[in-house]
Amino acid sequence: MNFAQARTKMVDNQIRTTDVTDLELLRAFLTVPRERFVPEARRELAYIGADVPLGRSRFLMEASPLAKLLQLAQVRSGERALDVGAGLGYATAVLAEVGASVVALEEDEELAQRAQEALSASAAGAWELARGPLNAGWSAGAPYDVILVEGSVDRVPQVLFDQLADRGRLVAVIGHGNAGMAKLFVKDGDLVSDRFGFNCSLKPLPGFVEKPSFAF
Repeated sequence: MNFAQARTKMVDNQIRTTDVTDLELLRAFLTVPRERFVPEARRELAYIGADVPLGRSRFLMEASPLAKLLQLAQVRSGERALDVGAGLGYATAVLAEVGASVVALEEDEELAQRAQEALSASAAGAWELARGPLNAGWSAGAPYDVILVEGSVDRVPQVLFDQLADRGRLVAVIGHGNAGMAKLFVKDGDLVSDRFGFNCSLKPLPGFVEKPSFAF
C-alpha cells in the first residue's frame, strides 16, 4: 500500500471537505505517518474514514473529527499542550508537527509503551510521555495553553480546567452518540466559558463516564 498517497487522499477527501482550512494543520496531517500509530496488523486501515481499533477497548480517532477539534483549539507554534488519552500518540505527533510542546498522557501501560516507540520513531518536535489516570490530567506539566481530550466525556473534570493557563483552551466532545457536541472551553482568570463547535460522535474515553444516579 502506498501510504503517502493514502495520506494525501485522507487530507483531500476526509479533512478538507469538512471545513478544515488551517494550512499549518493540513500540512501536519500530510506529514505525520498515521500508519505508524496503529497496530501493525491494522496498518492498511490507518487511512479509512473511521476509528481504528488500537486494542484494549481504545481507538485511534477518525482523522476528520480530530482535525476539526484541533482547528477549534487554534493551536499555535510554541504553545504547551496536553493530549489526554494519547493512545499510540498520533494526535501528539500532529500537535508537535504544528509546533506545540506536547505532553502525551496515557494510563494504559501497554499503549503507553507502544506510544513511546511510535513517537520516538516518527514524531518531530517537542513531546514527552506521561503515565497516569486520564481524568486527573498531568499537573506536573501545567499550565497548558491547549488541552485535547481524545474521546467523548459526560463532563470535563475541574482538575483539567485547573491545569489550563490563563486564556488557555480545552476541546472535548460532551455527550455520546448523536447527542455528542464538540465544545471549546476558554479560561479567563478563574472563569471558564464554553461555546459549541460542531456535532460529533466519538467513542467514550475511560474514566470520564459518570455512573447513573437515581432521582427521587
